[in-house]
Amino acid sequence: MKKIAILAGLLTCIGINAQAQDTKTVEPKGKAIVQVFGNFHAGFGEQNDDMGFELDRSYLGYEYKLEEGLTVKGVMDIGQSKSVDDYHRIAYIKNAMVSWKKGNFTLNGGLISTTQFNFQEKFWGYRYIMKSFQDQYKFGSSADLGISVAYKFTNWISADAIIVNGEGYKKIQKNDGLNYGLGVTLTPVKGFQIRLYGGLNESADDDKKNTVNLATFVGYKNDHFTIGAEYNMMQNASFTEDNDQSGYSIFGSVKVAKYAELYARFDDLYSKNDWNIKKDEQAAILGAQFKLGKYVKIAPNLRMTMPKADGAKNAYSAYINCYFGF
Repeated sequence: MKKIAILAGLLTCIGINAQAQDTKTVEPKGKAIVQVFGNFHAGFGEQNDDMGFELDRSYLGYEYKLEEGLTVKGVMDIGQSKSVDDYHRIAYIKNAMVSWKKGNFTLNGGLISTTQFNFQEKFWGYRYIMKSFQDQYKFGSSADLGISVAYKFTNWISADAIIVNGEGYKKIQKNDGLNYGLGVTLTPVKGFQIRLYGGLNESADDDKKNTVNLATFVGYKNDHFTIGAEYNMMQNASFTEDNDQSGYSIFGSVKVAKYAELYARFDDLYSKNDWNIKKDEQAAILGAQFKLGKYVKIAPNLRMTMPKADGAKNAYSAYINCYFGF
């Protein structure tokens, strides 16, 4: 009987301790978000006058993890105006969002990162050097106001859906239409991933057409090298019928030392019936990246742009891109 009583006491203590651990609250914790993109560049030939130092973009923000899977994040985007007459820096709110994660389910709301090309951008891995294809050629915005959900069904398949205003994060909501997106990510084997995405951006005007975005991506990544290819199509760009654009991007990188790697990329953008021939082009980049410690990266590279318009000449330039962030 004494042994039974002792055993019962031990089990009771273990149960009480386990219950205390289960009810223990997770201490909230936060982290600063600081990312700075800069470069020095010099053009050759026709671009010989294009030279100087440039601060491309700065992200400043904070992320705070609460209990019960809740996270809040706010990020400012400080960049440059596209107007040639405006030399001032412009600050935008890039993210102002709340996320809730429970098991394999994730819910985001507010001014959130969009899912149209976020996966490809992370796989490319050199956002501070050059934007991913869809971002580079304005197929969509990297952030917008709305909600998104994602669910991981198994280790090899996950899906996500998003509904946002469709105006991007630099403009207020002006049209009544919404932008819908649905994506599926497949991982048949470790390191090999396939991404499929379809989106519909509604037009608020009866005489305009809805914009449709379709994207396919295939990539493989391991500890030694990365290779990826994507094909993108945008129908009725700017809500204009038959203003269709398509293009593909092929890129790769290889690790040559502990803190050094080589990368290359080729883009090809074209439009239906050459309606956008003035901006249609092929572009190539070749360079190296060096990691100077944990927070700093330097990436010298050579670039070539080949416009498709009649009479337009190729442009050549050399860059030294720099990144600081944590």
